[in-house]
Amino acid sequence: MWHLGVPSHAVLPAGADPRSEHPCPHHPGDAAFFLQKHWPAGTQCVTKHDHTKPKAGELGFRKGDMVTIIEAVEVTPGAVGLAVPLELRPSRCGVPFLRPSCLQGRSWYRARHNDSGQEGLLAAGALRERGAIRADPKLSLMPWFHGKISGVEAVEELQPPEDGLFLVRESVRHPGDYVLCVSFGKEVIHYRVLHRDNTLSIDSEQYFCNLIDMIEHYTEQQGALCTKLVKPKAKSGMKSAEEELAKAGWLLNLQHLTLGERIGQGEFGDVLQGEYMGQKVAVKNVKCDVTAQAFLTETATMTKVRHKNLVRLLGVILHNGLYIVMEFMSKGNLVNFLRTRGRALVPLPQLLHFSL
Repeated sequence: MWHLGVPSHAVLPAGADPRSEHPCPHHPGDAAFFLQKHWPAGTQCVTKHDHTKPKAGELGFRKGDMVTIIEAVEVTPGAVGLAVPLELRPSRCGVPFLRPSCLQGRSWYRARHNDSGQEGLLAAGALRERGAIRADPKLSLMPWFHGKISGVEAVEELQPPEDGLFLVRESVRHPGDYVLCVSFGKEVIHYRVLHRDNTLSIDSEQYFCNLIDMIEHYTEQQGALCTKLVKPKAKSGMKSAEEELAKAGWLLNLQHLTLGERIGQGEFGDVLQGEYMGQKVAVKNVKCDVTAQAFLTETATMTKVRHKNLVRLLGVILHNGLYIVMEFMSKGNLVNFLRTRGRALVPLPQLLHFSL
């Protein structure tokens, strides 16, 4: 008897290796080798390898690209040119069985490439979930901020000379202000950053809400500086949160975000309704750079939590401080709902289910 596939109720027992060289459909322990994880629409995934020569209907991508799941699809052998040939394989119980020669062909998704905006099919095996970010005190949104160091120490940090190499320090002569130190030619230029009325400015013409916003601006435009900011000089022992977020797939593209009306306001910033890659989202905007750093720990925790009853984190954007992008809940939060007359419309069994 030849078999194709496994029972849907099969589970993976403790100690079983789903990567067994010859999985057997007769043994429940091998079932996980055949089953693919299902990702709902709107899920952000990372591609695991290059696929630069897609067939008709397929989506091309590079390793590490971000894609958004649109829907799960069933692809039959030969559909839209996606052949899924079968092969006869031995099993460890001695009974041969048929399986697709490439198991990735068993499960497909229609997805949108986050950078190009193109849509197409790709195999589930080409995708991975985004990894969780570990809460690390050395992880910083401002790794280029060196705190209280002197101008001489800043010059030493920016050696050897490299155009566009920079750091930010606290001003020793003018407490409360900052200094942007930029390497250019064989010199280090020191720009005093004035802190006035909760804004920052170098030339009294361009004003910023925080240091993160200022550095982002001068990375893109030279402005009053001797050169664009090219390379941050990280403080010893600190790690770039931006790099870690991008590597894990949690750093979103600002160009795909559209902001709408304010739907909430808290002590640390506003909550805005918006849209990201065609999906309605709620965006928490934390403008204070110190507070944004504190919220990084909350964000790291949210990357580890995935449950259908919890608001899902889509990712973050480093702009105008910090944007925390979450799925949009049109009815608001549960606590506020239960504090209103709306709770009278919810049956008792459902209320008990909420409490559990």
